Amino acid sequence: MSKFTYYPNTCLVTGGAGFIGCALSTDLMDRFERVVMVDNLHPQIHAEPQRPTALDSRCELIVADICDPATWDTLLPDFAPETIVHLAAETGTGQSLTEASRHAMVNVVGTSQLLDGLHRHGTIPRQLLLSSSRAIYGEGAWLHAEGDVYYPGQRSAEQLAKGQWDFEGATPLPFRAGHTQPMPTSIYGSTKLAQEHLITVWALAHGVSTRILRLQNVYGPGQSLTNPYTGIVSLFVRLAKQGEAIPLYEDGAMTRDFVLINDVVSAFLAALDAQQGSFVFDVGTGDATSIAQIASMIAHRYGAPEPFISARFRNGDVRHASCSIEDIRTNLAWQPHFSLAAGLGLLCDWIDIQLNAKN
Repeated sequence: MSKFTYYPNTCLVTGGAGFIGCALSTDLMDRFERVVMVDNLHPQIHAEPQRPTALDSRCELIVADICDPATWDTLLPDFAPETIVHLAAETGTGQSLTEASRHAMVNVVGTSQLLDGLHRHGTIPRQLLLSSSRAIYGEGAWLHAEGDVYYPGQRSAEQLAKGQWDFEGATPLPFRAGHTQPMPTSIYGSTKLAQEHLITVWALAHGVSTRILRLQNVYGPGQSLTNPYTGIVSLFVRLAKQGEAIPLYEDGAMTRDFVLINDVVSAFLAALDAQQGSFVFDVGTGDATSIAQIASMIAHRYGAPEPFISARFRNGDVRHASCSIEDIRTNLAWQPHFSLAAGLGLLCDWIDIQLNAKN
């Protein structure tokens, strides 16, 4: 391999014009001399193909496709990042079942093109932080009433069609990296796990520190209001603001761990600032909230009708998802600071301002 170039205190962010990238941008500029954001400004996320106002003005934005080798051949001769934050990904769980190639191209091929580009230009970063997902766990581990732990795997189409939502006689356990076996139940989750494997293998061979954060359901101000796959929280808010009843899939008792973007940003910064080498941690609140509960909270805020059970379902969805934050709390001294009620208040206030400005 050719002698690598090293520019101190520089940071590359893929997918940097997205939700998390914009939220991170100011803190990254306060830590690095130069921050370069690479993003293709996909219309599903960006209604207009222009620089987001939430992106710190000091960041450089390169509008390009991470899947195109030319992106890296153009950028890397003049920019050798010391730190890489890899956010770029297709994220729609349900969408991935019908657009598998698109998810595999961006999440898997896009990651490998980045790594190949670094190799071609003799550029080895000091650290690489990957934004991964709770989707890599699938249904995770469950505890039988008799006390034994088992992995039920993906719920079948037949099971869902019969309305058999849960695994009888068992209780779901929170996900925990290093303890819970990854068993994705969606194309999206499979591609995110592949990302982890690609980066880990490559980084180990090149002596690069890898920091992988498996995010739970991230929500908050700055989420795309035009992307139908951006997350159920902002979708619920938009429905409630219009006075519509929120439809609940399955029986509404599905649970998720909702973590505010502010807390996610602080987790990323803690991971970047960490002195230890490579690690994998879960990022959430440690609390499981039912979809019916969060829908009801949002409906009450806007005086909308009570949410109703639609009995619809989506193949690939997991029944319950939450995580243990013991490891990240112990090793990075990180913990969330926003309750669900406080976070929803911030999101609703922001959405109100955005939508009122358009009227």
